[in-house]
Amino acid sequence: MKKIKIFNLAVRNLRRKFVRTFVLLLIVAVVTGTLFGATVFISGMRNALKIGTYRLGADILVVPEKNEEQAKTALLAGEPTSFYMDKEIFNKVKAVEGVKKASPQLFIKPASFTCCYTVDAFLIAFDPETDFTITPWLEKKLKKPLVGNEVIAGRGMPIIVGDSLPFFGTLFEVVGTMDMTGMKFFDQSIFMTTAAAYSMAENSKTKSIQPLDLDRSKISAVLVQVGENYTPGRVAIKIEHDVDGVKAIASDEVINAVRKQLGGLLAGILAISSVLWILALMMMGFAFYMIVNERQREIGLLRAMGGKKQHIFKLIISEALVISLIGGLIGLVIGAALLFSFKNFILSSLRLPYLLPSVKVLIELVSGAIIFSAVTGLLASLMPAISASRMEPYEAIRKGE
Repeated sequence: MKKIKIFNLAVRNLRRKFVRTFVLLLIVAVVTGTLFGATVFISGMRNALKIGTYRLGADILVVPEKNEEQAKTALLAGEPTSFYMDKEIFNKVKAVEGVKKASPQLFIKPASFTCCYTVDAFLIAFDPETDFTITPWLEKKLKKPLVGNEVIAGRGMPIIVGDSLPFFGTLFEVVGTMDMTGMKFFDQSIFMTTAAAYSMAENSKTKSIQPLDLDRSKISAVLVQVGENYTPGRVAIKIEHDVDGVKAIASDEVINAVRKQLGGLLAGILAISSVLWILALMMMGFAFYMIVNERQREIGLLRAMGGKKQHIFKLIISEALVISLIGGLIGLVIGAALLFSFKNFILSSLRLPYLLPSVKVLIELVSGAIIFSAVTGLLASLMPAISASRMEPYEAIRKGE
């Protein structure tokens, strides 16, 4: 018997028992789809944290003490918010030992966006003279500073270069869109200069139905980079000690908290996947033992017609591989479909950033899932295949009658 004939025979055997084959396919699909979807989801959140943290470029975020939770929610979930503190705090923070760079920012939650967009915009104003987060991007990508009422938008906004956006009675022109990060703090925000933000607030008193209560003595946060010989945690403690009424949030603290949350989530998913995998192995192993037992006469006839032990072994293994690979592919499709269908709901519930992994990583994950499904089939059918290959022709035919 040639290899191709064995494969064809395996396919015909699976078609002949369609219901059983379908159930086995479903088992493999559920296990593979669950593991693949969970892996892609966790990988996407880690990807967003890595890129978002790099883009933030700050070691510490200094905010009013009473607005700590609002600031964390804004940073991780990109939820538009407004809170203010005295601008003098910026100078006090800048003077703290260990602070290498400091820059003020304004967080503004618009009363409304525009008539044509449904995404909630988060207005973030930065000081071009001291900024070290947005300015480097402008120098590299836009190759010019923002002037007047020019703004740049996050890639997650339904906005293109050249659009005009009205906020608080002032019209702004979009001159650039940032790269995707997976963090709504960047992807669903509009960035302008603090000068433009203060002018917008002043003009809103006469041009907007809902004036913006903001004067030039207010800021929302101070972004801090620490010196080389200092740790963010240590400098954060010094800032809170030296400056009254503020909370210094170390970016490591926020990211580590999210990583712990992801670690717990991943552990739970792996536990469920492990249980499903063990059940799948047991059910498939039992099913193949049943298949071998039912087909003893067929196996005996194949041996009597010249089939060797390795041919019988390959026949059972081929059936398992066909089931595993097709089931794995079905699981990949179902897992990906469910992930993208419920991704936004899950992210809004967890309030975590997400950025789809790169094509290279996705290819690795898909390949890994297919290999995983194939290994599952091989392990489940290995003992039944060995048992079938050891059957003597006469005994197999007699027992199968």
